[in-house]
Order: sequence, then structure tokens, then C-alpha cells
Amino acid sequence: MNTSAAEKIDIQKVESSRIGQVDFNNLTFGSAFSDHMFECDYKDGVWQNPKIKPYGPLTISPGAKVFHYGQAVFEGMKAFKDEAGKVWLFRPEQNFLRINKSSVRMAIPEFPRDIFFEALTTLVKIDKDWVKPGQGNSLYIRPFVIATQVGVSASPSTEYKFMILMSPAQAYYTGDIKVIIADHYSRSANGGVGAAKAAGNYGAQFFPTNLAREKGFQQVIWTDASNHQYLEEAGTMNVFFRVNDTLLTAPISDRILDGVTRKSVIALAKQDNITVEERPVLVSEIVEAAKNGSLKEIFGAGTAAVISPVNAFSYQDIIYELEKQEDGFASRFKKELTDIQYNLSEDPFGWRYEVL
Repeated sequence: MNTSAAEKIDIQKVESSRIGQVDFNNLTFGSAFSDHMFECDYKDGVWQNPKIKPYGPLTISPGAKVFHYGQAVFEGMKAFKDEAGKVWLFRPEQNFLRINKSSVRMAIPEFPRDIFFEALTTLVKIDKDWVKPGQGNSLYIRPFVIATQVGVSASPSTEYKFMILMSPAQAYYTGDIKVIIADHYSRSANGGVGAAKAAGNYGAQFFPTNLAREKGFQQVIWTDASNHQYLEEAGTMNVFFRVNDTLLTAPISDRILDGVTRKSVIALAKQDNITVEERPVLVSEIVEAAKNGSLKEIFGAGTAAVISPVNAFSYQDIIYELEKQEDGFASRFKKELTDIQYNLSEDPFGWRYEVL
């Protein structure tokens, strides 16, 4: 991989911050952005001209290939501020590895590790005041890559733009959610791009999710594209099922995203001596478990929401309610995860990454 990794990042700071214009007590997720953003271009076979500059619009040709062939991937990660004012990232190496894995699948050149981490940490340091302390507060970080070569020929772009945006965030979901198990639409298929954080994966989910919301459900639990017999993901999150005291989740495949929160939950469960089974999970077994009372919990796991408990699900127009669990797995894992993220507990896994 040709890179100009040694090239120094050019930094252009804002004359005055916009932070005073933001109501941090009433944030809509992903709608307000910090003062600065990172930008780096791929041209002539090399990543070049890395810069941090004031957040603002891009000038891009309508003929850019991203608009025509969807060559775009992204990541989601967060920065947290502890009670002493230190700022931490959570498992950023996993996000770096995954954005390059996604890029390879979408025929996008990989991004250099040293530029990624220098850009990430420098950007967070510059906009550190946008990271607010307190449980539930964070700075959501969105690295992404788009194809920028002008031309509508059906071929991979030869030019790309890598960027990092940051957005102050609060809790993504504030309560339990109701979901519907898909029996027609699918999120991904064998041999597809389900394991990549490709932009089109999410755009394709919006229509069936809107149909679910019209019926009073917040999200869809996706099933396999072949026969809709196996449970795979919940909305934009990985999904877990607690049957009695065993935790079930679908195995990673080319259909399912290798979620950072997912693998963290599995590690925490094993540390807590909870039996975890990573295996194909049948819709029929979860429906039967709901009927006989052995299904105790369903919850989604992802960066934005961390842990999102499900209190009811629908399958083929039958609704199954779940009883609220005192000291359930979902609440336990959320506390254990966030305590590590906010530096409120020991970090036996080495997941915290100190920025400043």
C-alpha cells in the first residue's frame, strides 16, 4: 500500500468556536458537529494532503462516483470524558481494522494506520471541550470514505476522500424498544457486503424499518435472506437472546457485522461465567422460548445505543411480551461497559485508549 504516512497533518483552526451555540441538554443524535473535521485525499495511488480544518461544506462534482455506484464506507466510535477530565476512546484499533476491512470489500484503498490515529487523537484534542463529562454524554466520531473520481463509468474510483467528523451525543435510545422479526425483507445475503459498514447497507434498511414503525415497532430483527429462518441483526445493531441463563447470538459471517460492542459483550459475559453460544439462532426456537417462558431477554448491542433492551417482539403478526428482568443481562452489561468507557472501573481487557 503506497502512502505518504510521514506527511505532517496541516492544521487550520477556527477563529471562534461554535460550541456556545449548541444546547448540550437537548441534542438530536448526529445533527450538531464540532468545530473541526479531518480530510485526506487519495490521488495518483497515494493518500496525501492530510488536514484538519473548520467543519463546513464540501465542494464535489455531481459526477463523483460515490453518487452513482455507492462506494462509501464508514465507522462509528466515541470519545468519553471521565470525572478527572481525561478523555478516552474505546477500542479504536477495532474501528481502524474494520474500516479497512470494509474498504477492501468495496474496492477502496486501505487507509494508513499512523495517519488514522494521529488524525483521530489530534482532532479530539483540538475539540476536547465538545466532549462533555457525565454518564450518557459522549462525542460520537464518524470516520468515512467516499469515491470522488468524476465519471459515470461502472468501475471503481481512482480517487477518494477520507474524513472524520465529530458530533456531541447523549443516549441514543432512552428506553426499551419493540421489534418486528422480518419474514420478507433482508439486510444482507451470502457473498454480499453485510460484514462491511457500507453506506448502502443502511439505506436499504430504511424502507422496511419505516413499515415496522407504521405498525408501532422501533426496529426490525433481520433474518437470513434464503429462508428467513435464522435471526441475524437488530436494526443497526447486533442482537443477543437470553434463554434461561444462556446468551445466544448469531456467529460472524459475510452477512453479519463484526460489532465492537458485540465482541465486548461476549468478553464480559465470559468473564462473568455466563454461558455464551455463538451459533445460528432459529426464529422458531426463540418463538418457542417466548411461549414457554425460557426467553428472558433480547437486547441489541452497538456503538450508538451501547445496549438497547427489547420488551416485545412481533412475528407473523403475533406479539410476544417480555417480562422486565431485575438485574438482567442487558443492564449488567451496559453498566460494565460504560464503567470501563468512563474510567469508573478497572479495565482488565485494555480497551480504554487515553487521548489526553
